Amino acid sequence: MKILLDPGHGSNTPGKRSPDGSLMEYAYAREIAGLIYYGLRRKGFDAEILVKEEVDIPLSERICRVNEECRKLGNSKVLLVSIHCNASGDGSQWMPAVGWECYTSPGRTKADKLATCIFNEASLYLSTVTKLRADSSDGDPDKEARFYMLTHSKCAAVLTENLFMDNKSDCKYLLSLKGKAAIANIHINGIINFLTNEK
Repeated sequence: MKILLDPGHGSNTPGKRSPDGSLMEYAYAREIAGLIYYGLRRKGFDAEILVKEEVDIPLSERICRVNEECRKLGNSKVLLVSIHCNASGDGSQWMPAVGWECYTSPGRTKADKLATCIFNEASLYLSTVTKLRADSSDGDPDKEARFYMLTHSKCAAVLTENLFMDNKSDCKYLLSLKGKAAIANIHINGIINFLTNEK
């Protein structure tokens, strides 16, 4: 199974930062993707970082890269995890919204199981730190949205919003060593649990 890790946005994407500039989403997502990559590889899993460039790569190009792997390996042999930080404002001031959430495309798909495995890990690491923003209306905790990366990929695809970079407490945790380890391990363990249960 090929696990594609998509670090959201790029250095040239407007906004996408904490109000004090201490957290830049493009850099943070790439750092976390790297931690997940090395964590999975150490455990013998075939992980790859989808976007190695620092600048923003258009969603259409990202999807071309994903679907090329699907063409080579088969749709069922590829997973996509897109890594982001959330924000409720325009980056100019601290905001009150907090929490962690995970998205899949609408409907019942294989991605729902992957999202649930990642969400379960988030509940272990973050339940005493921040809010877990779930939507259980369809029987699982992930939220559903027609995000481009989710609806245009031919493989199972999940997008995580890892706390709010424009909330002081969430941002402080994200930037801490403990926080970075937690965010990485949520993804590593969730992906491994999903793959283990799939066998």
